[in-house]
Amino acid sequence: MRPTSPATRISRRQLLAVSGALALTAACGSNTGRGGGAGGGPALDQWYHQYGEAGVEQAVKRYAAAYRKARVTVQWRPGNYDQQTAAALLTENAPDVFEGGPTLDQIRGGQVADLTGLMEGVRDDFHPAVLAPKTYQGKVYGIPQVIDTQMLYYRKSLLDRAGVRPPRTLDELIDAAKALTTKDVKGLFLGNDGGAGVLGATPLRAAGLEPVTVGGDVGFDDPQAAKTLGKLRQFHADGSLLLGAPTDWSDPSAFVQGLTAIQWTGLWALPQIRKALGDDFGVLPFPQDGPRGRPSVPVGAYGAAVSTHSADIDAAKAYVKWLWVERTDYQEDFALSYGFHIPARISLAKKAAGLSEGAAADAVRFTTDHGYAQPLLWTEKSQTAYQDALSRIITDGADPEAQLRAVIATTRAELERVRS
Repeated sequence: MRPTSPATRISRRQLLAVSGALALTAACGSNTGRGGGAGGGPALDQWYHQYGEAGVEQAVKRYAAAYRKARVTVQWRPGNYDQQTAAALLTENAPDVFEGGPTLDQIRGGQVADLTGLMEGVRDDFHPAVLAPKTYQGKVYGIPQVIDTQMLYYRKSLLDRAGVRPPRTLDELIDAAKALTTKDVKGLFLGNDGGAGVLGATPLRAAGLEPVTVGGDVGFDDPQAAKTLGKLRQFHADGSLLLGAPTDWSDPSAFVQGLTAIQWTGLWALPQIRKALGDDFGVLPFPQDGPRGRPSVPVGAYGAAVSTHSADIDAAKAYVKWLWVERTDYQEDFALSYGFHIPARISLAKKAAGLSEGAAADAVRFTTDHGYAQPLLWTEKSQTAYQDALSRIITDGADPEAQLRAVIATTRAELERVRS
């Protein structure tokens, strides 16, 4: 769901020291209430990060209260949730059930339970793009809760006035952004850092490449990677990028206030944009580039996971199955009643009324046809090295080939580490 601050969850740059997060975990999680549930049943502790939409906290607590086989206590966790969770999973105070990646290191470290058995008969109904990063060596370690996706929103009237068609290639996007830039309006908004923080591997995918291949090798050791990333500098050089907006990419205010003709933001922003602009907008995937290019649509989803520190792993698994496999009514409610997201279940996405028309239907189609999630083997260290390099390319004009050589070396070393 929608990020709660300008920092993106995609980059997951860790801002707190582990020791500080451990202290916070001890303060907030030491009293887990695991002395027994209602009627003598087990007590379970469940963590959620702090969602930005009104009503989500009340909804997840309502779901938990409806479960009769255990007493589930929901903890709503503000702050750097991913860091808090990573620290907690190293201690006996880890939550029984939590939303998270989970990460490759958490899986390989035995910190999360195998949930493959919960998916029997329904595995194919979960969108493969968001299930894949929760799967390691054929086993599932997280049940996707919802799909968030990002895309380009464009103002139809501004494009029509400038004689610009919706861009289908990266070169067309560069030309469109330049043509749409006036003294009052910038052509494109990719975030206040020029896109380095939010785009992630999206441009690589648009070039027909991958951060990590299915076989576990570096997927962007290719001259096309430098060519595509180098083009992102052109937006900055042309002066067509909006920088220093009052709100960052996750908020559509810059777009609805007319500060930019095209903005990269999330599906969650669509209702606000539609309310402000009516039908004077459309959506597009990130456009393809190069001879092997393809449209690129990043998707992400927290998954419901179970800690191996749980005092009753079977009870925790049973609760996760009940909520995120069996209770499709709660799954649809969670996705669409408090924001605007795509259910992780393909069958639910197809029948959801709010996703069946207009730009929302286009977004679902883009996600189905072009959606990708960052691979599980694309570790945080690799992501950080790549994002830092992308920032230098976009804002400083650094040489893309030189920058990528260092990222390729880091990624290769990380892949060697996880194979050992």
